[in-house]
Amino acid sequence: MSGEMTIAQSNEYQSFRSSVSQRKFVVDEDESKEWKVYDAGPRSVKCPLICFPPASGTADVFFRQILALTAVGYRVISVSKFDVVFRQLLSLTAVGYRVISVEYPTYWKIVEFCEGFRRLIDHLQLDKVHLFGASLGGFLAQKFAEYTYRSPRVASLILCNSFYDTTIFNQTNSAPTFWMMPSLVLKKMVMGNFDKGLVDPSICDSIDFLVEKLDGLTQAELASRLTLNCMNCYVEPQKIQQIPITIMDVFDDCALSHSVREELYKCYPEAKRAHLKSGGNFPYLSRCDEVDIFIKIHLQPFDNKKYSAKEYVKAEDD
Repeated sequence: MSGEMTIAQSNEYQSFRSSVSQRKFVVDEDESKEWKVYDAGPRSVKCPLICFPPASGTADVFFRQILALTAVGYRVISVSKFDVVFRQLLSLTAVGYRVISVEYPTYWKIVEFCEGFRRLIDHLQLDKVHLFGASLGGFLAQKFAEYTYRSPRVASLILCNSFYDTTIFNQTNSAPTFWMMPSLVLKKMVMGNFDKGLVDPSICDSIDFLVEKLDGLTQAELASRLTLNCMNCYVEPQKIQQIPITIMDVFDDCALSHSVREELYKCYPEAKRAHLKSGGNFPYLSRCDEVDIFIKIHLQPFDNKKYSAKEYVKAEDD
């Protein structure tokens, strides 16, 4: 979106806020730890797509994915006569994906996050989940898959502009002190990665939207996320390599270097790669149509199977 109207002021965003309600869940003994959740699409789906935002983001940064993916609806009317699976879909109608976007409570340790998220999906009565994680969200998605690898709860992963080792940020020594830093200092740390020298209006708009979301975070919320983002921690990829993974990256400037992206590729040599020519740090906002297509391609092998993120119903005869 370009022009004077911001994303938050757009009819699209206002439509999202009026049609998808935010729900709040407490699943920890500490009642101050509150998950904020947007849940859209057919509730009968027990293996939805769940989106994890970056350190600076809130649950609504994925509003375009929620609107687009949950609105999918079509009847299969023309298929290859040689494809048995497609022939079985002739009498079925896809009525949309179930997409859930979450906003994390204040957790200071990875294991606390993993335990809390497992309790959340238990509370929502979900079997397994597909995880889309952006930046820190992608790291947390990997850690949750690793945490539950003996009793898997993750059906697949989409890692967007993400990483597997926090030492890339060179903040492991200072991370234990984030809890006492002023909010303004923490926000400056995050905004240092927002390059507004770009001329692309949609990328600039996506940055403005995330800055607005960043301003809404409390000191504790931001400090805890940056602590998770920078504390000395890494993923053990051998524990999750059997999970279907798509790595989504942009070719233009973003907070992660080319070498960091290459290291992630090495961790998951069998992963599918979804490359966007441009999109900046937040392509799910600035290049939402392309991101949505890659998400659909990633989820397609699960369609009409046990861990489908989409509901199918019998189509009525014409």
